[in-house]
Amino acid sequence: MSSSALADRLARIMEQGRAPDLHAVVAARHGRVILEHYGEGEDFRLNEPLGHVRFTPDTLHDIRSVTKSVVGLLYGVALADGRVPEPHEPLLPRFPEYPDLGEDPRRAALTVEHALTMTLGLEWNENVPYTSAANSEIAMEFAPDRFRYILGQPVVDEPGARWSYCGGASALVARLIEKGTGLALEDYARARLFEPLGITRFEWSTGADGAALAASGLRLTPRGLLAIGRLVLDGGGGIVPAPWLATALRPHVRIDDGFCYGYQWYVGETWVGGFGNGGQRIYVAPALDLVVAITAGQYNRPDQPTASVVLDEVILAGIER
Repeated sequence: MSSSALADRLARIMEQGRAPDLHAVVAARHGRVILEHYGEGEDFRLNEPLGHVRFTPDTLHDIRSVTKSVVGLLYGVALADGRVPEPHEPLLPRFPEYPDLGEDPRRAALTVEHALTMTLGLEWNENVPYTSAANSEIAMEFAPDRFRYILGQPVVDEPGARWSYCGGASALVARLIEKGTGLALEDYARARLFEPLGITRFEWSTGADGAALAASGLRLTPRGLLAIGRLVLDGGGGIVPAPWLATALRPHVRIDDGFCYGYQWYVGETWVGGFGNGGQRIYVAPALDLVVAITAGQYNRPDQPTASVVLDEVILAGIER
């Protein structure tokens, strides 16, 4: 299907009201852009209202939890630089400022891989709105010391036994990068990932302590988001080591039927991706030579169908004809 046919298909879906709050979509196949659309609507920087925004190729947008997937790539770069521990290494010795936490043998069993795969076995709940302090990620940001807050949560499972969504795990991964490189997360990302990719526009929201929010704070343009996906499709592009990428993108823990988790990336049967609150997506399908980046404004809603509708009913249905 041609680019114009895909655009027409998207227009029909939008006229039917089936893709509300779609802010942007850029899709590329076989190395060329096949669909690019920019909309308008109410937007936010985390919980800060930005008002009504007309989106363009240069408009920065929260990618929310797709940030985690970028952090996973950065860990691989730092590992190749010899700056961070291997995944099998113990986690708590990298946080010697909390010697008391290692006294629990189950907590002492935590490895870096448990953070990379969100299998820490610690109590954590992000099933309430991100506007509430009952949400563990928000509580982490209000805590006097976010890392003690994460590592000090009650142990509820054996490490590695079960996947449990945890922004705190991503914060720990990012802190290991900062400790090892001596750089703020955003500075390391700029030098070792964004600039090599040609991404010149980005922002990384910070917490009260000035540290970049590794779980959800990155803002990119849709084309910047697409560039991250293309990097993954290209096997790291000489920027992220290919062996790390292969490891990061294989299933490490099962979430549900046909749906697994790697190192900060979701892994399906034929795709890998990053998902963010509100309908933010990177979707990479190697067999189709396809990358899709989507931004949307369905934040904090129990049902966020727009990204799936655009991906499944516009792009995948369109290119398979």
